[in-house]
Amino acid sequence: MLHAVYDLLPFMLFAFVASITPGPTNILLLSTGARHGFKATVPAILGACLAAASIVLVVGSGLGYSLTQVPAVQTAMQWLGILWLNHMAWQLFRSPVGDGASPATDSDMPRLGIFGAAGLQLVNPKTWMMAMAVASVFAGDGSERQSQMLHLSLLFLLIALPCLGAWALLGAGSSRWLRSALAMRRFNRGMALLLLVSAWLSLWV
Repeated sequence: MLHAVYDLLPFMLFAFVASITPGPTNILLLSTGARHGFKATVPAILGACLAAASIVLVVGSGLGYSLTQVPAVQTAMQWLGILWLNHMAWQLFRSPVGDGASPATDSDMPRLGIFGAAGLQLVNPKTWMMAMAVASVFAGDGSERQSQMLHLSLLFLLIALPCLGAWALLGAGSSRWLRSALAMRRFNRGMALLLLVSAWLSLWV
């Protein structure tokens, strides 16, 4: 048992770093948590984690890996992701803020749901590069590869859930300092700019 855990430790560290480091998904979860609370952000967390783990499994099976080797497909996915993130950033930048005591819960603001978060992973270059790293570095080449990829994708899901949940909790905790409309507007626009930066940086990563 201890030997198996020791063998998986490098992958577990990789999955933790890949999940916890800032990226488009984390920024959107932080923003959604601040504006709508942690409970309302749980579907987005589940959607993002399940989609990312599924991509790990698909790439590891060989089907997704072959797609990522086609330059035209890579370019199309990258630009689709950038355009979608630009749209999300614009929505966040111009989102209305309430005048009451809790503007962060304004129902008119855009919310990242389970399908939006899952769809983001499909066009997020960071997710596909992470999945390719898992398939090429941590998966074997023998007859056990399919079973191994299933275990790795499940382990990635278990690690990603608390990591992304931490970003949502951070956002929900920050809402106590966002009681005024001005503070919430500044927060929304700051998150929108960070989202834009993370989207366009993918061209140079």
